[in-house]
Amino acid sequence: MNHFYYIHGVLNAEGTIVAELALQYGTPLYIYSAKTLIQHYDAVDNAFAGVPHITCYSVKANSNIALLHLLARRGAGADIVSGGELFRALRAGIPAERIVFSGVGKTSKEIREALHAGILMFNVESLMELERISEVAQQLKTTARVSLRINPDVDPNTHPYISTGLRENKFGIPMEDALEAYELAAKLPGIEVVGIDCHIGSQLTQLAPLLDALERLLHLYHQLTAKGFAIRYLDIGGGLGITYDTEEPPHPKEWGAAVAKALEGLDITLITEPGRVIAGNAGILVTEVLYTKHNKDKLFVVVDAGMNDLMRPTLYGAYHRIHVATEIYKRPMVKADIVGPICESGDFLAKDREIPVVFPRNFLVIFSAGAYGMSMSSQYNSRPRAAEVLVHGEFHTLIRRRETYEDLIAAEEPCLDEMIRDDLEHIERILR
Repeated sequence: MNHFYYIHGVLNAEGTIVAELALQYGTPLYIYSAKTLIQHYDAVDNAFAGVPHITCYSVKANSNIALLHLLARRGAGADIVSGGELFRALRAGIPAERIVFSGVGKTSKEIREALHAGILMFNVESLMELERISEVAQQLKTTARVSLRINPDVDPNTHPYISTGLRENKFGIPMEDALEAYELAAKLPGIEVVGIDCHIGSQLTQLAPLLDALERLLHLYHQLTAKGFAIRYLDIGGGLGITYDTEEPPHPKEWGAAVAKALEGLDITLITEPGRVIAGNAGILVTEVLYTKHNKDKLFVVVDAGMNDLMRPTLYGAYHRIHVATEIYKRPMVKADIVGPICESGDFLAKDREIPVVFPRNFLVIFSAGAYGMSMSSQYNSRPRAAEVLVHGEFHTLIRRRETYEDLIAAEEPCLDEMIRDDLEHIERILR
């Protein structure tokens, strides 16, 4: 995280003091470094400079439109999994012809929206989805470009919840069924087969599973071209990990060099779908200490950020480094559970964690929170979602205001008004 650093015990985001942002905008607060985001995107994109390619940022990692706009200006495409992500990507300025649509449950409405937009291609996950896309394309009198997402049954050696390339996962078409699926696709009206797709999981810390999957895809590629299929795109997904704790994932340039060697001599455009590796270490979550409490030998540090703000520790048992925003004097270390205000025993940010002694109104910083933090947040317990700030040097911009109580019921209030009106009319009918 090159652009989050301590100066004399005070944490800075680029040229801005983190604690000052927390005082100005309140907490919980997500803070992103523009320089880090761009640096990470460039590292991935440049890693594949030796082959024709499109770097399609995985929008689900962090979908804030300001961050998408920054990436669009660098030439990024987008990997989307919903109509809402399509809307965000287009609004941010990402060209439709650089957008791929993944996901196992595309609706007819979403398919229509993507066809109207003119996206590059659909990554198709099942035969029934393929038939649905054909049906919608015929209705619109257009042609849908597709690649088939192949499940290569490769173990990514990651958390089971973010593993997507094993036989027991819901994603993709089994490798042994791939040729039959492509032959069906070639016969369907409104379908143009243009590519092969694969994504085996997230937070991968070794290249071997990625390269194993690529080898299997290339075997399929040669089988398909021998049968006359014009495969123009090879989408190898994303999933490269980042350092949360002690992980040492490979640098993108190692991935790029290995892929370039494997694709040597092939007339094909490579597509990658990085998300976490771009956004993960470009963001932090700042939270205020509310209380500390002791239960016998257990110390709890209660903060104002909860599982609704950062779901990863609760959902995956994920580790995030946590430290104080300001340490102008050396504090003794204690072991504590850092917990939020949510009415759930599973509401924690860390358990049995060594942290400096803290007091109410101190700010704690949860690092590596730029991916799957805000994008997975919710209003559980009717808690307004956090604000987001983008720092660029000594300047900063509020890129998402903190929600208000009114925001919590904005979609419900018109329905309530209608219910009250119906109730009054019902009462009047009874009285008559």
